[in-house]
Amino acid sequence: MSVRELVVLGTASQVPTRQRNHNGYVLRWDGEGILFDPGEGTQRQMLRAGVAAHDLHRICVTHFHGDHCLGLAGVIQRISLDQVRHRITAHYPESGQRFFERLRYATAYRETVRVTEAPVAADGPLAVTPAYTLEARRLSHPVESYGYRLVEPDGRRMLPERLAAHGIQGPDVGRIQREGSLGGVPLDEVSEVRRGQRFAFVMDTRLCEAVPVLAEGCDLLVIESTFLDADAHLAEDHGHLTAGQAGRVAAEAGVRHLVLTHFSQRYAEPEAFGREARAAGFDGELTVAHDLMTVPVPKRR
Repeated sequence: MSVRELVVLGTASQVPTRQRNHNGYVLRWDGEGILFDPGEGTQRQMLRAGVAAHDLHRICVTHFHGDHCLGLAGVIQRISLDQVRHRITAHYPESGQRFFERLRYATAYRETVRVTEAPVAADGPLAVTPAYTLEARRLSHPVESYGYRLVEPDGRRMLPERLAAHGIQGPDVGRIQREGSLGGVPLDEVSEVRRGQRFAFVMDTRLCEAVPVLAEGCDLLVIESTFLDADAHLAEDHGHLTAGQAGRVAAEAGVRHLVLTHFSQRYAEPEAFGREARAAGFDGELTVAHDLMTVPVPKRR
């Protein structure tokens, strides 16, 4: 059975706290693992969360501030230590190539696995696989930052009552799916579009055109909410979002499940972020993230 879920490794912003590690998130998607923004301490958080180096297939870094990338050195070395046999691809802003190389070769180690470097230079698709298309959009932050969006291709759902009405059964069901019609009956007559699931990861950014584009129609949106609305001026100055802004974007984009994260250490009550997202109009499923939790991608409607 395929598993689609988010494993939260860390939820702090610039400064970790006793309860919150620096950033780190793993998306499990049908046997593939995508690690987003491995901050300091990610390797240990992976151990605590039951995520192995062998589970990873891609690493996506939004930008090169330390709380989003300092864990790269340990994770990449662990991939080699464990001799992961499949290819690992790393996506990150092309402007930060020197930072990626410094982190990748921060210390001496035996490199047994080649990590494929695939830097991001512009908006658009990064990878197309049978299971998903991964794309990126430029965000608005003091350093170059990209958000990531994963879109499953649309499929088709066969309708048993319509198949029966046309006498289509057994091997003929597969045949009409492959050929598009059977005995004058078009595939559209006995099936309907099954919309592909969508996931987006939006970290350090102020409000900009890319944020709602990334969020549009997502089944699961992971988005920073560094500040509460009372500190909106700080959010704008430092290139971040408030919980209210994140909630408003999610509501307008039709997000099904909103995950708030990347919280400033100045706030002692995480529940306040959820309240402000609700007050902004978001009425879907809402999670205020905490370290080591797992959030399932919502089941198809």
